[in-house]
Amino acid sequence: MALQLHLVIDEILDPAHPTTGHAAEELARALLASAPDGVEIIGLVSASPEPEYEELERRLPGLARLDKSALARRELTVAWRRGLAPGPKGMLHSSSLLAPLSRHDRVNEPGTQAVVTMHDALVWTDPDTVTGRSLGWHRAMVKRAERHADALVVPSHTVADAVAEHGAFGDRVRVIPQAPAEGLRVPTDAIDRLHRLGLPGLYALTFATANPRHQLEELLRAIEPLDLPLAIAGGAVDDELDALLGGSPSNPAHVLRLGHLDGLDLAAVQAGASVFVQPSRDEGFGLGILEAFTLGTPVVSSDAPALVEVAADAAIIVERGADFVDGLRLALEAVAGDTELADRLRVVGRDRARAFSWRDAAEKTWQLHADL
Repeated sequence: MALQLHLVIDEILDPAHPTTGHAAEELARALLASAPDGVEIIGLVSASPEPEYEELERRLPGLARLDKSALARRELTVAWRRGLAPGPKGMLHSSSLLAPLSRHDRVNEPGTQAVVTMHDALVWTDPDTVTGRSLGWHRAMVKRAERHADALVVPSHTVADAVAEHGAFGDRVRVIPQAPAEGLRVPTDAIDRLHRLGLPGLYALTFATANPRHQLEELLRAIEPLDLPLAIAGGAVDDELDALLGGSPSNPAHVLRLGHLDGLDLAAVQAGASVFVQPSRDEGFGLGILEAFTLGTPVVSSDAPALVEVAADAAIIVERGADFVDGLRLALEAVAGDTELADRLRVVGRDRARAFSWRDAAEKTWQLHADL
């Protein structure tokens, strides 16, 4: 009988959690491509419409099967929080804290192990800005993981340090960085896509939202005096963003709200930007930075530790604090106005991006389960 890895993949098609869903899909694909001989992967999903099951099987060819819960997504999330839906025997892996964690006896149940992932430490370091699921849900799942998980995967040493300070995981923490999507590239019709989206020849790009942690307001103040439009992509176009932009000194024509972009449109926008800006005061990882590096876009970032850990010396780093807005303005002005600097950042950024891959993440994940 083949060894089985039960992989939580329910978030892949959950529109409420695009970040963890993206990570789950990329890791699942890499795990399938690198599975050791004699190991099969079974996807764990909530009760869903049949087209969702078909979409998962289309995106993840090679799954042995889908194990379909009788509970819908919302009910399954509540049940797993309370430990009411026990997990399968054998190896279990989740790309987030969403997992059926329960007590298991590793002596009498050899081979049964559970590994979950914590993308950031905001539940401790910046709890007021936790979005998506409630803060209470995150705290409850962290507590369940402390009690029942055999290992906790985090994407950066920054998060690992915070877990060591605030959590009770001991030596069960393993750092496995994320990576840009496999096959991320500049589309051949990128210029046509940029024209269709109404983007000018020069613009800065950010994924910052109205969440105070992203410091979009500070970015708007920094860029307002510059002759450099700001394109905002990836975040929801909602009332909070309306209120923030309405109170900004920026000319509305200076801000281009792109909303959610799919696939090649997003890659074209990322590659076409004069500079990608990550102004967050706290993050668990810097995936947007890595994507910009991969596509040859210069990066300006805050000095949030996880972002510096990812960027290394391949970005212009701006110190947070009282002078952050002025520092951000000077950095953006320098990159947009200095072709030699921008070209150097493109070269070192591409080199830095090569240090990260989902294949490497998958191999480290398989090794973690082997070690357990």
